Amino acid sequence: MKTKTNQAENKVAPPQISVVIPLYNEEESLPELLAWIDRVMQANGFTYEVVMIDDGSSDNSWQVVQQQKEKFPGIIGIRFLRNYGKSAALHVGFKHTKGEVVITMDADLQDSPDEIPGLYKMITEEGYDLVSGWKKKRYDPISKTIPSKLFNKVTQWSSGIKLHDFNCGLKAYKSKVVKTIEVYGEMHRYIPVIAKWNGFYKIGEKVVQHRARKYGITKFGLERFVFGFLDLLSISFVSRFKKRPMHFFGTLGSLSFLLGFIFAAKILLEKLYVANILNEVPRREVVAQPLFFLSLVMLIIGVQLFLAGFISEMVSLNSPNRNDYHISEKV
Repeated sequence: MKTKTNQAENKVAPPQISVVIPLYNEEESLPELLAWIDRVMQANGFTYEVVMIDDGSSDNSWQVVQQQKEKFPGIIGIRFLRNYGKSAALHVGFKHTKGEVVITMDADLQDSPDEIPGLYKMITEEGYDLVSGWKKKRYDPISKTIPSKLFNKVTQWSSGIKLHDFNCGLKAYKSKVVKTIEVYGEMHRYIPVIAKWNGFYKIGEKVVQHRARKYGITKFGLERFVFGFLDLLSISFVSRFKKRPMHFFGTLGSLSFLLGFIFAAKILLEKLYVANILNEVPRREVVAQPLFFLSLVMLIIGVQLFLAGFISEMVSLNSPNRNDYHISEKV
């Protein structure tokens, strides 16, 4: 019978670093990328694993992952039946990590594995919860860089997080961050925002090398910026009002109802004043004034927003996760 001491000695220690790589049609770059990661890890004495998520590739990417696993046993390969998107790949990849620090990077060789030691140091020695890469010098066309700068400025302003490149795929996290947050839809662009709203406030930034694309073509078009702004509105609303939707709908409803009531009262008092005090016939009937219909619409909208708030509160009340709160530590 083994003692507890022997069982503890036989238990395999988790790796220091987990590298999560979503990929889609990147068969040409994978062998070079994995060999590069291994060189960096060996040179710095890191224990590591690489979690690769094939997001429904239509080329031979999955066969390449299987071949590389024979060469690098630390690879964990996961294959989707179809293309679900980068957020889904990251979410599943995060679930399978065991490392103390989790590094995410793209599979197209535009992110340099040489940045891993610096990112690891910022997490383990400087105490950051999350470190995002900043591709200060980029090798992208102006059609991507200008919208990207605008997108980052708007995200900075709305989230209060001072990062220059929210969408950079090269990031580092404490393990508890990726085990706490939930990445869904197309929210991978806003992982720092999601982390902040879940209580991880120490978010840093590191200037990283951006390399020109060596193989293939980009998988993202300009539509990502349009969807990105819509996702920003969504994550801002959900983060602030997920557990208290009446605060949002009730505030807007109160404001709309109050303004509608004031406008309607003004019109009616003016009519009474002209008819009863001045003994004159009003120049216009109440229903002939555009302001009357505006006030009526505002009253109706105010009531509807209140009802939306009550319904949202009822939905939230019946949610099984209503009282799920993230605990930092327990002694």
